[in-house]
Amino acid sequence: MSLKDYPRVADWLTTDGDSLLIHTGKVDIGQRISTALVRIVQEELALPLLQIGIAPVRTGHAPDEGITSGSNSIEQSGRAVASAAATLRKHALDMAIAQHGGDRADWVLEDGHVQRAGTNLRLGLIELANDLPPDLPVDPDLPRHVPSVTPAPDMRGISAMVQGRYSFLHDLDLPGMWHARRVSPPHARATLREIDQTAIDKIDAKGLHLLRDGSFIAVAGPREWDVVKAATSLGLACTWDKGGGLPETDIFAHLVPENAQRFPVVNATPQDAPVPAPFDAADLSARYERPYQMHGALAPSAALAEWTGDRLILHSHSQGIYPLREAIADSLGLMPDQVEITHVPGSGCYGHNGADDAAFEAALIAMAHPNTPILLKWSREDEHAWEPYAPPMAVQIDVKLAGGRIAALSAEAHSDTHRGRPRPGPNRAGPAKLLANRFRTEAMDPYVSPANMGKHAGMHRNLDPIYDIPETRLVKNLVRGLPHRTSAMRCLGAVTNIFALESMMDDLARSAESDPIAFRQSHLSDPRAKAVLSELDRRISARPALPDGAGRGIAYAQYKNAMTRVGIAVELTVTDTAETRLDHATIVADAGRVIDPDGLIAQLEGGFMQAASWALCEEVTWDRDGITSRDWDSYPVIRFDNVPDLDVVVLETSGTPSVGAGEASPGPTVAAIANAIHAATGLRLRRMPFAPDAITQAALAV
Repeated sequence: MSLKDYPRVADWLTTDGDSLLIHTGKVDIGQRISTALVRIVQEELALPLLQIGIAPVRTGHAPDEGITSGSNSIEQSGRAVASAAATLRKHALDMAIAQHGGDRADWVLEDGHVQRAGTNLRLGLIELANDLPPDLPVDPDLPRHVPSVTPAPDMRGISAMVQGRYSFLHDLDLPGMWHARRVSPPHARATLREIDQTAIDKIDAKGLHLLRDGSFIAVAGPREWDVVKAATSLGLACTWDKGGGLPETDIFAHLVPENAQRFPVVNATPQDAPVPAPFDAADLSARYERPYQMHGALAPSAALAEWTGDRLILHSHSQGIYPLREAIADSLGLMPDQVEITHVPGSGCYGHNGADDAAFEAALIAMAHPNTPILLKWSREDEHAWEPYAPPMAVQIDVKLAGGRIAALSAEAHSDTHRGRPRPGPNRAGPAKLLANRFRTEAMDPYVSPANMGKHAGMHRNLDPIYDIPETRLVKNLVRGLPHRTSAMRCLGAVTNIFALESMMDDLARSAESDPIAFRQSHLSDPRAKAVLSELDRRISARPALPDGAGRGIAYAQYKNAMTRVGIAVELTVTDTAETRLDHATIVADAGRVIDPDGLIAQLEGGFMQAASWALCEEVTWDRDGITSRDWDSYPVIRFDNVPDLDVVVLETSGTPSVGAGEASPGPTVAAIANAIHAATGLRLRRMPFAPDAITQAALAV
């Protein structure tokens, strides 16, 4: 896709002085795509690291590669950059031969030069690249040059991060810049009645600016602390029509087929067809549930905007700057080329959090203050209460057995939409997904997303079992009208689906009196999957015996049934107070050819820890007056004292293509923890989070 839309070498690689600049539409949000792209170019062209740079990801300059999501960066941007570098390599060698003669075997690339072997003749690669035709097409069929040894570059920016010198979006400081804060309604169904005039007069007296557009309110001014105090005071001076408030309901009672738009799923793809009848009888049946959960970014969302009078310049940590540009331009009556968005990393963001909304809100304020940079920051309370959540899910599994093996499996996933990102589409789909447009004078109704019918998309991602099962019945149940705005969080539906499938696999292995790894391997024909589980088994066998009260659980998955294969074993202890203490985890992965080994390990470890937090701690709570989980006490996340020893093993499969790994470990992590709790206590927990109250209630119910 990337090369089809951007077929020239110059779309991906350009020279900048004595350096080569890599262009990509994929943004770096900690997954180290920048580092991987540098490694790819370094391997292909033998350039020193100091001669390789990454161009800013900016609309109108970077390739439009859509949204950075789905663990697709290496497969899309990485392959495009690799093909562009291979094309540059070929033509640089051709130019050297044309100028100085010899055969291809006489010339090598070394240390930023094209050198004729056995001579002192060296031509600078960058100088040769300067002479390439600007419209030179990428040849995607050229073989890759992979040296036997290439030093892996450090993560770009890591030294500055460790030393506290890295500049995140929130740290930007431009001449004449103003700060801004939003004043939030109590909940998503509230509208503004009035603001006490005394509070407005105080804001005016302090030289601050109040922006009101319907029920969207913000305060801006030159000194940040003055703006923070004024926004807090203004919030107390607002009178809101709260309507009926938020519905106080058992959300899982709504996640049933009777409330859903239903689609059979065939080959991981929903079909617009009748849903097959359920099984007459099943040998094992269970339902698995996940509540609303949030991204919990380290820093709340932020954006910087400036309106020059005819051009809107934005800095955002959005993962989809081109779709966001379209949505903001449409919202403000601008042409897309009047809006320029540059990606600047935020601290600890992953998935569709509040970044897009903050960018639009900063733009609204900037439009009212031409030629003044506006740095808008959400508060922690804003982020927790207003970001798009991961939707709740419920997965019903029914299994028939024959001769100790799975003969048939039915899996029905129930969830709200996972696709709330601003994207171009009918009925102004982009603007309708921006939060502030719900509250402005010309308010827009929240966009109702159509069912996602893509392969392994949304709630049905990894619903299709990776195992060899003679008969499967898979159903997607899209339930609308639930209380909260939802969108994409890491892995989408794969987390709950793998949690359900792998918990059931554990129960099936026990019912068959089989070892859990052997049982899984008996239902697998993929030799690479079996190799992952065999290595996991070998690592487990070398572990010390577990003490009394401890348990070990395992799980296996392949993200989207096509990307990184991961087997995980978790050892844990459930204390007398029903706290789950993670003691040790073994992760075995096959990601194909590995570009950035340290980056791959970091992704697997990071995915494990985020999923462990989901499994043990996280749940959005609310009452009729609004979201109640608005800080780290009311929305706890896993703490440093519960980080286990992590043993990560990456299998050597360098002869196979690289596949995505950023979202490969969370699903099996949740399942392995659930299976380990069962091994330690005999309790089968089927609703996340597995908090002490949940464990206590399960124990009392036995």
